[in-house]
Amino acid sequence: MGSVFGSVEEVAEALKGASYLPDRGLATAIHLALALDKPLLLEGEAGVGKTEVAKTLASLLQRKLIRLQCYEGIDASQALYEWNYSRQLLAVRALREEEASDALVHDVFGPEFLIERPLLAAIRSGDGAVLLVDELDRADDEFEAFLLEVLSEFAVTIPEVGRIGAEQPPAVVITSNRTRELHDALKRRCLYHWIDHPSIEREVEIVRLRAPEASETLARQVAEAVARIRGMAVAKPPGVAETSHWAHAVAFVGNGSLDVQAAEDTLGMVLKDHEDIELVRPVLPRVVAGDA
Repeated sequence: MGSVFGSVEEVAEALKGASYLPDRGLATAIHLALALDKPLLLEGEAGVGKTEVAKTLASLLQRKLIRLQCYEGIDASQALYEWNYSRQLLAVRALREEEASDALVHDVFGPEFLIERPLLAAIRSGDGAVLLVDELDRADDEFEAFLLEVLSEFAVTIPEVGRIGAEQPPAVVITSNRTRELHDALKRRCLYHWIDHPSIEREVEIVRLRAPEASETLARQVAEAVARIRGMAVAKPPGVAETSHWAHAVAFVGNGSLDVQAAEDTLGMVLKDHEDIELVRPVLPRVVAGDA
């Protein structure tokens, strides 16, 4: 299919215009994934912007975003398709008993009784969609193997309907927080990129882009304070989104800079765990001043 972007620089500029600031490595990975029709596997800690890549791409490419949220115990039927059993039952009851034949079986297993799940929706949409497989590491090995099979052909055979395949594959973004190691077979099928927390300079840029009401001074103070919090033994280190939300909240309450009182009042914007808040609150003066 080929990338709609002419270069890595075009990818970076387009993403920046959509309020997403990638580094060159990520922009290159996105450009190659689109150009080579390869799934893009993004790993990194929670909150670094992996899911946002797929959302931003769908907006830029003007494609439908189809999201498959993975979880423990997810299986093929929940990801691919299911039959609308209640509707099938009503259809059977509506037909006269003498019509209960092979034709009836065919009728109640027609496409109109099929409930489309994300993978089938992506196959049918083809290159009109961006498929986001979110947090694949939460699913089990069997589901990962099933997904690999789907990604290899972007086609599925439904016994009662036949083969359904995509003429051109959708763009695919797979994310993982690395709570478990994904298999090498899946990684070989994908183009891989690790997203780390940004540098302070880049995070300041992101805050200024997403929370323009925050001054340069406030954006830097918040980014530096968040970096110090990440260096502490917090259970859930704040992501880039929390940094922007914190800067927005401090600016909203009328503070042009981050002082201890403003940090105390808005701490719930950056930390989402009670134990983390209890850990950080006593040392807020040092977090804000840069002594933590």
